Amino acid sequence: MPMRSSKILQGPENGFNRSLYKSMGFSDEEVRRPVIGVANSWNNIVPGHFNLNQVSEHVKNGIYRAGGTPVEFGVIAACDGIAQGHVGMHYILPTRDIIAHSIELMAEAHQLDGIVLLGSCDKIVPGMLMAAARLNIPAIFLPGGPMEGGAVFDGRKSDLTSISEAYGMLSAGRITKDEYAALEDLACPSCGSCSFFGTANTMCVLAEALGMTIPGGALIPATSADRMRSAFETGIKIVELVEKDIKSRDIITAEAMENAIRVCMSTSGSTNAVLHLTAIAYEAELTIGILEKFDELSRNTPQIVKVNPASKYNMEDFWKAGGVPRVMERIAPLLHLDCMTVTAASVGDNLKRYKYKFPSNEDVIKTMEQPFGYMGGVAVLRGNLAPDTGITKPGAFDKSLYHFIGEAIVFDSEEDAEHAILGGQVKDGHVVVIRYEGPKGGPGMREMYKAMKYLYGRGLGKTTALITDGRFSGTNNGCFVGHISPEAAEGGPIAIVRNGDRIEIDVDNRSISLLVPDEEIKERLAKWKKPEPKFQKGYLRLYSKLASSGAEGAVIKYE
Repeated sequence: MPMRSSKILQGPENGFNRSLYKSMGFSDEEVRRPVIGVANSWNNIVPGHFNLNQVSEHVKNGIYRAGGTPVEFGVIAACDGIAQGHVGMHYILPTRDIIAHSIELMAEAHQLDGIVLLGSCDKIVPGMLMAAARLNIPAIFLPGGPMEGGAVFDGRKSDLTSISEAYGMLSAGRITKDEYAALEDLACPSCGSCSFFGTANTMCVLAEALGMTIPGGALIPATSADRMRSAFETGIKIVELVEKDIKSRDIITAEAMENAIRVCMSTSGSTNAVLHLTAIAYEAELTIGILEKFDELSRNTPQIVKVNPASKYNMEDFWKAGGVPRVMERIAPLLHLDCMTVTAASVGDNLKRYKYKFPSNEDVIKTMEQPFGYMGGVAVLRGNLAPDTGITKPGAFDKSLYHFIGEAIVFDSEEDAEHAILGGQVKDGHVVVIRYEGPKGGPGMREMYKAMKYLYGRGLGKTTALITDGRFSGTNNGCFVGHISPEAAEGGPIAIVRNGDRIEIDVDNRSISLLVPDEEIKERLAKWKKPEPKFQKGYLRLYSKLASSGAEGAVIKYE
């Protein structure tokens, strides 16, 4: 069938374009083949992307083997870990839209017939899936894979988050400086996306659940030879998708979104998944209400997976236990098994054909009949403090915290909260309120990762709570509620909380409430004044003007 690239590479009138390809050594045969873009986010700043040049070579070999012509280009990728806890985190979520825009621009400018998207980390994965949904051409997402677990610390294999927890312990005199220094060298022993079930690995898992990644491809470790074999298969499959004209929106459907939400719930994935799936659905022009579906499906989706931060097991353990195929097989009665995938076969057919390489491990992946819990690992809360939404992750914290009433201690920035926690100002029974960190007010909706880790490190993980209009890392545990909408910068009720106010978090009843009389709330809101933007120029100024609320995925709105 006619290819997109034929319009610019075939026929005598397009000799001009062919000549440009030939200047780089392409042959007549190669410019007649399907032209497949390889959007590669390799760099040597981000551990999750450090191996992508090797992965890319195997993808290109697969494309060439299947009769396509690979053309590679670069995509930006920033590291959430390196950006944590300082001004850099303002820029992380906004990179998601830049990634989507840049891939769209390259694919359309060069009329690519299909595209393979190489990435691993937090905003890169959803940004790439947003681009695929927007472009609606044949596309496959290929992760670089998670890193290995580190030396044992605090009863489990360590990872990047262990450093932050250890710093809290160091500040409280619970470990020595030498123990802290040793952990720094041993917690991250290889490249790859961080070895806990944070947003990076959650989104790779959900890309596979959506049908946009080769079965089993989400969790193969970055250093495994299987990662290269998956890359080669991806290269072959993208050419098949072009030949069969199977486009991204044939795969990213409302039913596939429900499958992804089910998998997120059953694995207790990152709360950021709500934000990102909402954005992907927006780009795919789906009418499905992602927040409503999370709320609905959480009530009857059992949690059958527990990995770090909910248990001592890491991503390699999850992979060996069967990964996404095992999860989907075990919750198959809840899934839409007829959904199309990048294999050009359905979810059900993929599950029937999949061959496991390791025995099952029910300490990591249980069954629907004997789950870890009968409610999904992510919950949507609403109330007078979050009229639109608040997102929490009950699958990652102790059930004793499902109902928490405490006294507010309020901060207008992440940094102020962190200094107070490390300085001993936060006590048992406090609800830490961090506001003006939403998409517009932050801007960029920073993660309150370090604040939660410092609470844990200082022994306050089970006696305090934290709420914010910002976000959380997928590795956070403890009682927290993020994405509170409307955000403070838009005049949401979180803007008028005062020190000493009582706040109630009730996970079972899906509520979060400011225990202040309604009349007083109205009076406070009437006196509230919108603050000046924190950034007066540059991309963050533009983002703060155009970004939607957390409840709408913090996407750049076209209208």
